[in-house]
Amino acid sequence: MTDSWATFGADLHIEPVGPGLRSGLTTALRDAVRSGRLLPGTRLPSSRTLAADLGIARNTVADAYADLVAEGWLTARQGSGTRVAQRVAVRGGADGGPRTPPVRRRPAHTLLPGSPDLSSFPRAEWLKAGRRALTAAPHEAFGYDAMSQGRIELRTVLADYLARARGVHAAPGRIVVCAGFVHGLSLLARVLRRRGVREVATEAYGLDIHRDLLTGAGLRTPAVPVDRLGARTAELAAMRQVGAVLLTPAHQFPTGVPLHAARRAAAVDWARSRGGLILEDDYDGEFRYDRQAVGALQGLDPERVVYLGTASKSLAPGLRLAWMVLPESLVGEVCAEKGGAEWMSAAPDQLTLAEFIASGAYDRHVRAMRLRYRRRRDELVAALADRAPGVFVSGIAAGLHAVLELPPGTERSVVQAANWQGLALEGLTRFRHPDTEPAREGLVIGYGSPAQSAWTGALDALCRVLP
Repeated sequence: MTDSWATFGADLHIEPVGPGLRSGLTTALRDAVRSGRLLPGTRLPSSRTLAADLGIARNTVADAYADLVAEGWLTARQGSGTRVAQRVAVRGGADGGPRTPPVRRRPAHTLLPGSPDLSSFPRAEWLKAGRRALTAAPHEAFGYDAMSQGRIELRTVLADYLARARGVHAAPGRIVVCAGFVHGLSLLARVLRRRGVREVATEAYGLDIHRDLLTGAGLRTPAVPVDRLGARTAELAAMRQVGAVLLTPAHQFPTGVPLHAARRAAAVDWARSRGGLILEDDYDGEFRYDRQAVGALQGLDPERVVYLGTASKSLAPGLRLAWMVLPESLVGEVCAEKGGAEWMSAAPDQLTLAEFIASGAYDRHVRAMRLRYRRRRDELVAALADRAPGVFVSGIAAGLHAVLELPPGTERSVVQAANWQGLALEGLTRFRHPDTEPAREGLVIGYGSPAQSAWTGALDALCRVLP
């Protein structure tokens, strides 16, 4: 187990209670463990250090530690020090009443999907772009902007970039800037509901926050099954009440497969024949490693596909910058919804991103991160082959995450074991639509999440908990 700052030489607030020092210290330590204030695995100060802090004899602390080791509250090993036992249950108080729930400590490592390596944000280049953008910005950029569509400077460079890099049919007049993908989806949900749509289909595996957002707008979310070729879009034809479908065609989240060409065509055919819309979530389409990137589905029919892109994976989610490329028939309605409710995204940030893209810094950053993430993916696959050869890894051709297949009935225990080891993981079941029958168990490993300095440790921690 990797020790954090809280486990070596940290201050320990303990107040001995009761008539005797040894008994009082033992009781205070026991209560701190029992209540969850001292978490399993926490390394306690040495007896010499705690004795000096409390102003008592070292033997008194050593005796209290020994009592608690004998009771099973603590463990003591040569070279490892004295620690809180790993599987101590949190119990009620002496009066049988509930204790205050323990504060969850931050994991030592995280392999949660959905985030890039935030330590690699290009701060210097972003600052340069910001200075240039703000120096050239017109005065009106800092006022109340009646244009809820977003700054024309950003929409212009986005139109060029998306056409060049993602195969999107874009024009500045079709683009609406929003504060993240969820914001864009929220706007679309309200517009669709106002148009009379009652159901928006979602993939059988995906994010519950997206389903909840659609449900909150009054839309039902039937599930489209997902297999090794992506969403089974031919089944949309039998969903008579569905007016739109949310898809991740370039890299299905979380299973990691691209939508097969025949199924891409089936989705577009359904939208044309039904008068429906496809909401394309292109969350990490720029990161493909083994061949040319899969182009955006929007290129097949710009009037039936709403393209949604974001800087959250390519740069950082904290920027809160995303964009929609809309069919012409939707632009006015979405802008009216955005203007009436959310107004606009911050103009200085939009101008900075516009300059960042126009200067070529965005392309350079994406290329550099593509190489880094590909290297991590290769290291993940090699480590699994060497240390967990029974685990099959899939969804690795693109993106910032991979799926590790697990034997039936083991996913929950592996995730729990990882939590005990201070490693944050998500199981595949976590992303399953509630109306979908369980079919697979596994882990969704976000290998893009750790800082570069933490990657090796996170990978080692993962290999230790795999069956």
